Amino acid sequence: MGEEFYSTIKLVSGEEIFALVSVDHDDTNKDPIIVLQNPLIMKMITNKNGIGGMVKVRKWIEFSDDDMFVISYDKILTMSECKDDKIIAIYNNYISDELQDNIDLYKTQGKVKLTNKMGYVSSVEDARKKFEVLFKINQEPKEN
Repeated sequence: MGEEFYSTIKLVSGEEIFALVSVDHDDTNKDPIIVLQNPLIMKMITNKNGIGGMVKVRKWIEFSDDDMFVISYDKILTMSECKDDKIIAIYNNYISDELQDNIDLYKTQGKVKLTNKMGYVSSVEDARKKFEVLFKINQEPKEN
């Protein structure tokens, strides 16, 4: 397996992906095999005036839990090594956030601690009294 590097890859399908890449020069195949680690689709977003520089990031294959993918060399149109620290930081932040979200999900196992900011804070009896006053239910009519 070759050295790892960050790369932008344009596939023959037209997709552009960004990933940590390794190239495997296997002696049995004449074409190398490309191994992608956590491939993402990163798209530059600008406003209607063409001003702004936000990056939209999403997983390349959204419904997969795998983080390693293999692509044959003939499916790649071009590949360019990326040395831009800002793009690499965006990539690494997204990957670490996604890993942390998965860890937090497994830690809680669906259990959530209740706080006063969640749901109802009063008892049923207190709420009933407040609604009766609000809607003037069960109150004796005032005599004139």
